[in-house]
Amino acid sequence: MIGQLRGTLLEKRPPVLLLDVNGVGYEVEAPMTVFYELPETGQPLTLHTHFVVREDAQLLYGFSSRYERELFRALIKVNGVGPKMGLAILSGIEADRLAQCIQDQDSSTLVKVPGIGKKTAERLVIEMSDRLDKIDGAPASLPGRVALSPADDARSDAIAALEALGYRNKDAVAAVGKVAEEGASSEQMIRLALKNLAR
Repeated sequence: MIGQLRGTLLEKRPPVLLLDVNGVGYEVEAPMTVFYELPETGQPLTLHTHFVVREDAQLLYGFSSRYERELFRALIKVNGVGPKMGLAILSGIEADRLAQCIQDQDSSTLVKVPGIGKKTAERLVIEMSDRLDKIDGAPASLPGRVALSPADDARSDAIAALEALGYRNKDAVAAVGKVAEEGASSEQMIRLALKNLAR
């Protein structure tokens, strides 16, 4: 089992990247969330990997963190979810956000992820709920996760609106956090947050 690779990033061709490890070039498939954080080519890179051997291929999947890899491993154990769909899911939603949706039994958010239908979303919530606690490497508190009280509905709506516009959860959370004011409406927060994000 190849569990980790450390080397020099040679190429980025989503969903495949090429990593030079002591003269050997490894082709690694990775979710888009990994590509967003990749260094420039020629720079060092460490990936946590999952190795799949099939009759017709040997495939390596790479992740930025151990937790993201373990979440992928839990995903592909779900009935009807293979490595390709697991990669697509983690490309459409960050690992911490996915875990939050599962913990909150929020299948309606999961349905918005490309490739996840209603039945798959419900299956993910049911089957993954028991597995989340057993995943190694989980952060003490999920980054990007915000505990919102009912009084924070406007803030929650603003974050959801920014995510719907394509912003990543942690960017939306940070932008709304900067502009959140007592009594501000979600529309006001969205306008101000968008100004900050556009800078």
